[in-house]
Amino acid sequence: MDEMKILAEGIVLGASALGAGTAMIAGLGPGIGEGFCGGKAVEAIGRQPEASGAITRTMIIGDALAETTGLYALVIALLLLYANPLLGKLGEYLAR
Repeated sequence: MDEMKILAEGIVLGASALGAGTAMIAGLGPGIGEGFCGGKAVEAIGRQPEASGAITRTMIIGDALAETTGLYALVIALLLLYANPLLGKLGEYLAR
């Protein structure tokens, strides 16, 4: 039974590490999106300098919304790595 517990924990920890890595791929999207948004905002300000306040305000709001995706991915990755709820469920299951 001890070997089964060690194997099960290893599988859960390995799958959690893979899940955390996969979740952090979601961090690429906000970075690319924010860079694209900043570039387009600079182009727009270059064309209409008098609208720079409205363009900048809209860009910052859009960047803030895009950044939440990356933060959610980071929270999920940290939960999988350090506060893994699956290990507790595995312990309950193996204790039966």
